[in-house]
Amino acid sequence: MDDITVLVLADPASPELAMLEALPDTITIAAGSMTEAFERVAARADVILYGDAGTGILEQVWRMAPRVRWIHSLSAGLDGMLFPELVESPVPLTNARGVFSDALSEFAIGAVLFFAKDFRRLIRGQMAGVWEAFDVVAIRGQSLGIVGYGDIGRAVASRGHALGMKVLAMRRRPELSREDPFVTQMFGPDQRHEMLAQSDYVVVTMPHTPQSHGLIGEREFEAMKPSAVLINIGRGPVVDEAALIRALTGKCIRGAALDVFDVEPLPAGHPFFGLDNVLLSPHSADNTAGWKERSMRVFLENFERFRRGEPLENVVNKKLGY
Repeated sequence: MDDITVLVLADPASPELAMLEALPDTITIAAGSMTEAFERVAARADVILYGDAGTGILEQVWRMAPRVRWIHSLSAGLDGMLFPELVESPVPLTNARGVFSDALSEFAIGAVLFFAKDFRRLIRGQMAGVWEAFDVVAIRGQSLGIVGYGDIGRAVASRGHALGMKVLAMRRRPELSREDPFVTQMFGPDQRHEMLAQSDYVVVTMPHTPQSHGLIGEREFEAMKPSAVLINIGRGPVVDEAALIRALTGKCIRGAALDVFDVEPLPAGHPFFGLDNVLLSPHSADNTAGWKERSMRVFLENFERFRRGEPLENVVNKKLGY
C-alpha cells in the first residue's frame, strides 16, 4: 500500500522532518503547525504524525481528516492529545516509548548520586576555597522505590540494581513483573505507602492521567523517610507541587530532583528556585544529542509496518492514557 497521505503536525523547518524524504515518492506529505496547512489534503489523509505543533491542533485536524487510520506521536508523553473522540475511536495511537528511557534513567541515577555524595556541598566548598571533609552515603544496599513500572521505570531499575541498590517498584498490575530480575519487591497502587516508607529514593516515572493526578501528595510525603529524596522524571502533575514545597521547606523529606513541573517553563520567582535541597532540570533530562532523529526512526519503522498491513508497535491504551 503506497498511496498514503501523511499530515505532519510540526514546524516544517524542523530538521528531523528531512528524514521523511526517504519515504517513497507515492507518499503525500503535508507539514505545518496551523490547520491551514492541511485544508487541501486533510479529507484524504491516512496518517497523522504529531510533533511540536502544540496542544489543540491535533483535535482540530482530526475533525478535518475523517479517513485517518493511524496517529503517531513523536514524544512518549500524551499530554493534550487524548480528547474524547480520539479515545473512543478505533484509530490506533502509537508513540515514541523507549526512545527516552535510557537518558531519563541516567538522570535519575545522577540525582541519587547528587544527594548521596552531597555534590552541592562539594561545589560550595570548592567555590569558597574551603577544605572541609565530611561523610557521604554509599548507595549500595539502599532502597530505590519506583512509582510507575513501565519502560522508563524498568530502565531506572536496571541501573539501580547494577549499583547494588534494593529496587522496589509500584505498578497498576504488579503480577506482570513478579519475576523481574531487577526488582526485589513489587507493589500495587494500594500499597504505595508501604513502598514509600521503605524507600531511600523515590523515582516517579508515571504518565499524567486522571488516575495519577496528584498521586504523590501530603499523605505520601508523610509516609516517606525524613532522609528520603523524591525524583520526578514522569509528569509534573503526578506530584502535588504545593505539598512537595511544604515537605521540602518543613524538612519532611531530605530533597527533590525535578525534571517536570505543573507549569513549564517554571515561572520566575517560583519557590523551587530558592530551595537548596532541590535539583532542577528544565525538562531537558532526555535532551540527548540525536533524540529527535531517534524518535523519527521509530515512526519510520512503524510506517513500514503500516504500509505492509502488519501490527504496529508502541500502541497506546487510549483509555488508560499510556
